[in-house]
Amino acid sequence: MMTYLKELLTLRPRIQEFEYLDQAGATMTGQIARSSGNGSRPGVLVMHSALGLDDLVRSRAQDLAALGYVALATDMYGVGPEPMSKEECGPLFLALQQDPDLLRSRAASGLDALRALPEVDATRISAIGYCFGGQCALELARTGARLSSVVSFHGMLTTAKPAQPGTVCAKLLTISGAMDPYVPAKEVAAFQEEMSAAGADWQVTVYGRGLHAFTFPDIEREGVPGTAYDPFLDRLSWAQATAFLAATLS
Repeated sequence: MMTYLKELLTLRPRIQEFEYLDQAGATMTGQIARSSGNGSRPGVLVMHSALGLDDLVRSRAQDLAALGYVALATDMYGVGPEPMSKEECGPLFLALQQDPDLLRSRAASGLDALRALPEVDATRISAIGYCFGGQCALELARTGARLSSVVSFHGMLTTAKPAQPGTVCAKLLTISGAMDPYVPAKEVAAFQEEMSAAGADWQVTVYGRGLHAFTFPDIEREGVPGTAYDPFLDRLSWAQATAFLAATLS
């Protein structure tokens, strides 16, 4: 059994640092995982939470690479994959909340970098994101970015710049918890109204017992009220998301 587990770990796609420039010329340092094989493959952006580029997004990038995608975990803060405390991340997160144009341009820079890779099929790219990363992925969709699909895991759904009719190209899946104090039911309803008015192809899933950050195994140590890891919802949401990606990137 131990030999089998070691073989699985050995076969897991490697992840490595990946530098790219944002639209202002600043260096971003994300991390990329590639599937093996030749030929063009779909690409997936993996966008981090307010806590920065952490083990969760790195692990999910590897999981996606194992499924045959090229997965880029983007750097929205410009600080790379170095671990940071929530106190260190806070000002970086707030700066992007206060400058939605910068948030959108940073997200678009990651998309441009992924699309430019020779092994990526530029017509088959999706974006997924966690919490703040879900917001970033949805903001990309609102700009009309050429994406096949977007998945938001307990992401913020409000926006300073609602989608305009006919602009959203991507199919959208948002997954939230009914007990999430940061994404209340009224915001879920407003998101649906926004996307319906924009003519978008949207799907919304709400888990009845989900709190915020239900996919984060280590969220308890952050001491953030209204958050809790739920291993069942983590597994269920990932299964739903990967099925959605397969359907939209085929």
